[in-house]
Amino acid sequence: MKTVSHRWRTLGLCAVLGAALGLAACDPQAISELEEGVSTEADVVQRFGQPERVWDEPGGARTFEYNRQPAGVRNYMITIGPDGRMSALRQVLTPETFRRVQPGMGVEDVRRLLGKPARQVPYALKREVVWTWRFLEPPSEQKAFNVVFSPDYRVIRTEIGPDPDSLDMRGG
Repeated sequence: MKTVSHRWRTLGLCAVLGAALGLAACDPQAISELEEGVSTEADVVQRFGQPERVWDEPGGARTFEYNRQPAGVRNYMITIGPDGRMSALRQVLTPETFRRVQPGMGVEDVRRLLGKPARQVPYALKREVVWTWRFLEPPSEQKAFNVVFSPDYRVIRTEIGPDPDSLDMRGG
């Protein structure tokens, strides 16, 4: 059984690491301390901080967006039900979620699925804008998921390739 002082030291360590690493280092611990149907909105905010964005859902639920881009390889969507309890916690940078991005989708629909991207690059001559999310392909290969948008911010196509940032870190 953990003592209260041990828990506070651990939370303090997470706060310091979180400031340095954008909270990503403490995500596994925060996730392990939350339980669907039991944890409250206050519990979520205590462990993850204030969300990047809050999405309203049908029936009074809300989804909190927690981004770990550009340095991290995960983004979380945590749904708080109308009763104020956490009903879902999802890491959304997965092949299953990527498959849901389809040509013609609007930029807000993509953001709602994946969270904020690591980068947004306009290509004026091609009349395209590319949003990129960094993610891990199992078991541990860093990759990039790109969504190519038209000038009116509708999906043209998607691509998966090497993560240029991870190549830069390896020197190649």
